[in-house]
Amino acid sequence: MLETNRCRLAKLQEADCQDVKKLYIDTKVREFLGGIVGEESYQIKFSDMCKSRTDALYWVIREKENGLFIGLISLDLHHDGVSTEVSYQLLPEWWRKGYGIEAIERVIAYAFMELRLSKVIAETQTANISSCKLLERIGMRLEQKIQRFGAEQAIYIIHNTLLI
Repeated sequence: MLETNRCRLAKLQEADCQDVKKLYIDTKVREFLGGIVGEESYQIKFSDMCKSRTDALYWVIREKENGLFIGLISLDLHHDGVSTEVSYQLLPEWWRKGYGIEAIERVIAYAFMELRLSKVIAETQTANISSCKLLERIGMRLEQKIQRFGAEQAIYIIHNTLLI
């Protein structure tokens, strides 16, 4: 389990299925992620996340104080097949309150200190201005823009200065 000032990040378990499903059926959360996901597709995706390979880590983000579900964060292989990507989804009621920043910074610290990764990347649609600002705020810098999934994507990067 990982912790921040206000959050607990626990490894994803089968018991988290209904909470995580809230992310996949929320139109606001899924606006820049390809839209909401149907039940059958969700069950397959959730099962895959729970049985993730050793190179993919998924954590459920919960508020420390009362255990309320905030969202999901992961470290997984990026579409490039080389880089490790941090991905995150938070329920809208938790947006713009600093929880995303706390969780992402903690997972990146884990990637650098525990996994000894030299860099972590993140990909988001350029149209998702809030996500772009969040990534910049935690110190990631825009590496490149590409077309993927029918939209312009921004790829951000942060390097492990401990290994330099």
